[in-house]
Amino acid sequence: MSITITERAAAQVARQLQKRGKGLGLRLGVKKSGCTGFAYVVDYAEATDPDDAVFEQHGVKVFVRKGDLPYLAGIEVDFRREGLSEAFRFDNPNVKAMCGCGESFAV
Repeated sequence: MSITITERAAAQVARQLQKRGKGLGLRLGVKKSGCTGFAYVVDYAEATDPDDAVFEQHGVKVFVRKGDLPYLAGIEVDFRREGLSEAFRFDNPNVKAMCGCGESFAV
């Protein structure tokens, strides 16, 4: 199982970690939410948990709890600027459906 982070996303994570002055990397997970089942959870990892799988690319670590891996296996994390908004974007090959607002997904 793999998690991929693009150069743009890695650069954004590195900038934010530097600005915060602490953190080990990006923590990515899922939670039950929304009308289709799951939503992504994105935060900064402050510590490594024994239940974490750790992926590293472009000098940035991504921490994923092993229980979330079946929902995230093969995902690509990108960071995009579109007009005035900027956000992490996820290309997840496991997604079978998304809700109309794009906030939740089904696998």
